Amino acid sequence: MHIHVFSSEAELAEAAARRIVDRVRHDAEAVVGLATGSSPVAVYAAWGGQARAAGLDQSAVRGFALDEYLGLEPEDPRSYHAVIRRDAVAGAGLNPDLVRIPDGSGAPGAAAEYERAIRDAGGVDVQVLGIGRNGHLGFNEPGAAADSRTRIVELAEETIADNARFFDREDDVPTRAITQGLGTIFEARELLVIAVGSAKAAAVAAAIEGEETELVPASLLRNHANVHWFIDGAAAGDLSAVPATD
Repeated sequence: MHIHVFSSEAELAEAAARRIVDRVRHDAEAVVGLATGSSPVAVYAAWGGQARAAGLDQSAVRGFALDEYLGLEPEDPRSYHAVIRRDAVAGAGLNPDLVRIPDGSGAPGAAAEYERAIRDAGGVDVQVLGIGRNGHLGFNEPGAAADSRTRIVELAEETIADNARFFDREDDVPTRAITQGLGTIFEARELLVIAVGSAKAAAVAAAIEGEETELVPASLLRNHANVHWFIDGAAAGDLSAVPATD
């Protein structure tokens, strides 16, 4: 693992974005995996800014979102369809027609079809990830199998509580979602994990220094050959050995 610690979220975002932009420079049809949540928003904005400054043509870049709530219409502003369009597509300057988001309708075969679409695209080149306070990746909650594939899952109470800030009340948060599995995520050629703020410190420490276990899904990242952690000082606060600040 490569662990990069930054003194500010802005510096972190610029550094993470550079890795994505470098990939697009080398492959105009690069496939980028897109995470939702608050952590990657600044990265998407920095990515778009760097691409515009360089005059980079991103019209052929393809994207696959990690997950979607079950039961929300794509037009619902709280759906991940809406979040990806707003934060990733608009922020990074992508072609919306080339960005796929899992089908949250619960339709039979939707998960298998999403797996096929990723495979047919040649797999993900760079996967952006956040990390949940319980160590989840995507919506792979503690206990998810390391070889799991895209599927419908039940959300943990902690995840529902954390995501309640995006809804009028906690009871409005969907309790199920469709998510890429850990096995799907780990097939990406490069993983960029973004963690910002002290609320993520315990999860970051457990993932990097704790026991490697499916009870902390992010700890399984250690088995991947090309993982870059981009974390700020607050998120690094519980690490026993903090790398030098980038």
